[in-house]
Amino acid sequence: MANPLLKESASKLKKAIPLMLKHQIPTTPTNYALWYAYVGEKSPKLNLYLDQVVSQYSTCPPSHSERLYREFLSDPIELDIVDMRLNLDAMVTELSQSLKDTNLDANQFHSKIKNNYNKLNKIESDGFTIEEVLSVIKNLVQDANEIRVSAQQFSEQLARAQSEIDTLKLQLKQSEHEMHFDALTNSLNRRAFNKDLKGIIELHPQGLCLIIADIDHFKVFNDTYGHQLGDQVLKAVTKRLTEACQDGTKLYRFGGEEFALIVPKSQLGRARQLAESMRRSLEKLILKDRRKGDTINNISASFGVAEYQLNDTDNQLIERADKQLYEAKRLGRNRVMPISV
Repeated sequence: MANPLLKESASKLKKAIPLMLKHQIPTTPTNYALWYAYVGEKSPKLNLYLDQVVSQYSTCPPSHSERLYREFLSDPIELDIVDMRLNLDAMVTELSQSLKDTNLDANQFHSKIKNNYNKLNKIESDGFTIEEVLSVIKNLVQDANEIRVSAQQFSEQLARAQSEIDTLKLQLKQSEHEMHFDALTNSLNRRAFNKDLKGIIELHPQGLCLIIADIDHFKVFNDTYGHQLGDQVLKAVTKRLTEACQDGTKLYRFGGEEFALIVPKSQLGRARQLAESMRRSLEKLILKDRRKGDTINNISASFGVAEYQLNDTDNQLIERADKQLYEAKRLGRNRVMPISV
């Protein structure tokens, strides 16, 4: 018996996609999540708002989609991934059943062919009349046509499903990327950091070090040059820090102008040296404001480093690194703490 959840998922898929096509809604992961929720009819208020928007615009503009996501779907990316995986499973199940049905038709056809073949063998021995011979041939043609129709239907269904599966796989890949990567800097994000840090602590915590870095006086860049240039600073810092990563070290955007680096199988002294080399590299960073012609050559960052201790939790390790970062800020910024090991 088919899984009820898979059947429900497939049913919603078949409702959501035609609606999106009808209203010319781009098949992005977030739009799919919104219309999947719409056909699920679990939020009458969402359906009412969406109906009003479509009635007014004959589609759902991106700005309205984003607003509805924020208001009604707490985490649309996660919803996308769960739903799309269910839909992929549902389509595989549906194809499997169709394949079984086609195989059953083929077996029945084989049985009929065998029966008619035996009749043909008796034509000479039993002296069939011309009417009886024509009847056998007619049955053969009819049976052959039935299996041809069955095979054609399955082929068409397979082609449609393959197209839908390819689209969902692409959307799933995009959603998973959005789930773990920062949109601005394209570095791993806080969600990925939390997952990776917990995983390493559970499996291989020996020698694990954590570096937390914070761009100094970042608010000044935004206030002086504007947010666009502030974004360029974030991207440039990300590039420099990424270039310095080696031996399994991973960079994450921790939040705002703050970054975290997980340094596995290391020790405090080596991790501190890595942070110091990153600090010096950022000091040499130069950016140009093309609009104003200004040159920015005063970029720096403060670093806090901590090493895993026996029975540490992820929060305890973060707190110790954050404490060292705070001390680096207190002592004047643009430095790595602890000073020595």
